[in-house]
Amino acid sequence: MIALFAAASMALSPPDLSRLPPITREAQITYVDRSGAVIGVRGGKYAPPVDLARLPAYVPAAFVSIEDRRFYEHSGFDPVGMARAVVADLAKGKAREGASTITQQLARNLFLSADQTLERKADELVIAVKLEQAYSKKQILALYLSRVYFGSGAYGLEAASQRYFNKPAARLTVREAATLAGILKSPTNYDPADQPEKSAERTRLVLDAMVETGAITAAERDRALDQTPKVWKTAPTAPAQYFIDWLDSQTRAAIGPTTKQDLVVETTLDLPGEIAAGEAIKATTTKFAKQGVKQAAVVSLDGSGRVRVLVGGDDYAKAPFNRAVDAHRQAGSAWKPFVYTAAMEAGRTPDLIVVDEPVTINGWSPRNAEPEFMGQITLETALAHSVNTVAARLADEVGRDNVAAVAHRMGIVSQINTDPAMALGTSLVTPLEMATAYDTFGNGGYRIAPYGIERIRTAGGQVLFQHKTQFATQAVANPPLGEMQQMMRTVMAVGTGSHANIKGYDLAGKTGTTTDYKDAWFCGFTGGITTVVWTGRDDAKPMQKIMGASAPSEIWRSYMTVALKHLPNGPIPPGPPPPLPVVPTPVDAPAPGEAAPQPTPTPTAPAG
Repeated sequence: MIALFAAASMALSPPDLSRLPPITREAQITYVDRSGAVIGVRGGKYAPPVDLARLPAYVPAAFVSIEDRRFYEHSGFDPVGMARAVVADLAKGKAREGASTITQQLARNLFLSADQTLERKADELVIAVKLEQAYSKKQILALYLSRVYFGSGAYGLEAASQRYFNKPAARLTVREAATLAGILKSPTNYDPADQPEKSAERTRLVLDAMVETGAITAAERDRALDQTPKVWKTAPTAPAQYFIDWLDSQTRAAIGPTTKQDLVVETTLDLPGEIAAGEAIKATTTKFAKQGVKQAAVVSLDGSGRVRVLVGGDDYAKAPFNRAVDAHRQAGSAWKPFVYTAAMEAGRTPDLIVVDEPVTINGWSPRNAEPEFMGQITLETALAHSVNTVAARLADEVGRDNVAAVAHRMGIVSQINTDPAMALGTSLVTPLEMATAYDTFGNGGYRIAPYGIERIRTAGGQVLFQHKTQFATQAVANPPLGEMQQMMRTVMAVGTGSHANIKGYDLAGKTGTTTDYKDAWFCGFTGGITTVVWTGRDDAKPMQKIMGASAPSEIWRSYMTVALKHLPNGPIPPGPPPPLPVVPTPVDAPAPGEAAPQPTPTPTAPAG
C-alpha cells in the first residue's frame, strides 16, 4: 500500500527536478548592543544555516527525536511513518502533515506552498529525495533549523532562543531545547509564553523521545524536568526595536539601499538598561493608567552622545510609533533651564533676590502651580520650586530671542516660538532633542551629536563603516555652567525633583509639567549619563494632574537605579575654568617682550 500511495502521488504532477532550484535567502542586518548581544534583525526573515558544531549535541537531537527519529536512516521520506498515515490520508482525501520527515518539511519550506493536497505532497516527496542526494544530513538539518517557525515572529532556532529565553542557542539547556522542539507541532498551542501548561506537557513528550532515541539518559531527563527555565512573556529585546527603527535608515544610508550580504551593526545600546527602561515604562503607565497616562518614552545618552537607551513607547508590537524620536510635545517647565542659562550668561547669579508676585507681559499673566506667591526668593529657589512668574519675567528681561539661541546652541533643533509663554515651555520638542540639550549640562558644557552606530561590518568581519568622533564645541561655559549645575542639584535635593533622587550619586535635573497636564517630563543627569523621560497620550488629551514629579520621576528613578550600577558614571564634570577677568592695558604699556618706549626729547628753539 505504501508503494502504491507513493507511486500514485508522484504520478499526479511530478516536478521537473533534473536540477534543484537554487536555495536563496534575503540578506539580513543583525543589530547587536554594546556588549555584542543580539537586539534585533532586519531584512530577510531567514538566518543563515545553523552552525551545528557550535551547539550542544542534545539541541539538534531534540528536534530529530520528536520530528523525525529515523532522519539519519531514510533517504528523504520515511516509509514507516507514512504507513501510519496513509490510511487516514486516503480516507480524508488529502495529505496530512504528521508523516513529513525533516527533509520533506524543508522541501516544503524552500519551494512549495502550505496547501494540503496530494499533488503538493507528491512534489514534496520528490524534492526531499533530491535534497538528500544533493546535501549531507548535517547540511539539511542546519538549513531546516534556520527556517522553521517557532511563533511570535521567530523564524529559526537562534531567533527562537533569543525570543523565549534571551540567550544564544549555543547556551540552551536540555529542558529549553526540548521546549523549543515541542513548539514546532503547533506554534500557537505550544507557545511557552502564552500556553505554559500545554508547552510543559509537550516538553515532557520531547524529553521522553530523546531518552528513547538515546540522545539523553533517563537521569538527564529527570534533571531537566526538575528545572523551571525563565520564559519571557514578551521578547526581552522588544523595547530595542524602537532604537533599531531609528537606526535602520541610517544603516542603509551608510551602506547603500540594498545589500546582498549579511551585515552586523555594532551599536551603542545597553540592552540591560533598555530592558530596565522598558519595564519601568510598563509598570508606571499601568500604575497611573487611571490618571490618563497612556504612553512614555525614555532616552539616555552618555557624555559623548552615545545613545545607551532609547524606548519609544510601552509596547512596540501594539504601538511602534517612536515617541522618543518623532513625537513633538510641549517641554513645559523642563524648558526653564534654558531660560536660567540665558540669565546666568547675562550676569545674573543663583543668589540674586527676585520676587514671586503677579506679573503681566504683553497682556499675558502666568500662574504658578501653587496659588500662593512666595514673595522674595533667590533665583535658585525659584528654579527648585519651578516658579512660573519668575521664569516668565526673567525671559522677558534677558530677551526671549537669547533664550531660544541658548536652546539651539545646546541641541534643540525644532522651531522655537518667542512669545511670552515660551519661558514656560510651549515650544514643541522631542525627547531625543531634550536629552541632547541636557547632556550639555552633564558633560562639561559641550554640544554633542547623539549617535547609535559604532561600526558596520560583514558577517566575515570586513568593516564597512566606522563612527568618527566629531569635535565637540563648547556650548555653555563657566561660570554659567557651574551655576546651572548647582541650581539643578538643588532641584533634586529639595525641589520638585526630589522624588527622583538616588542617594550616593551626584545628580541634577528638572521636572517638566505643562499647564494643561498634556505632557510631563523629567530630565536629569550625572557625570556620564543623561536621561530624559516623557509621559503623556498619543491623542494629546490632558492627563489627570500628572506632573513631572510623579510618573516621569518614577520611570527615571527606576531606570537610573539600574543604569548607575553598570554604566560608566561619576561626578558631574565642572567644565572649563571661567575666563580670567580682563584688566585694561595702559595706553603706554609695552607689549609683552618689548622694551618700554623712551620719552621723546622736547625740541628746543634755535638760538638767535
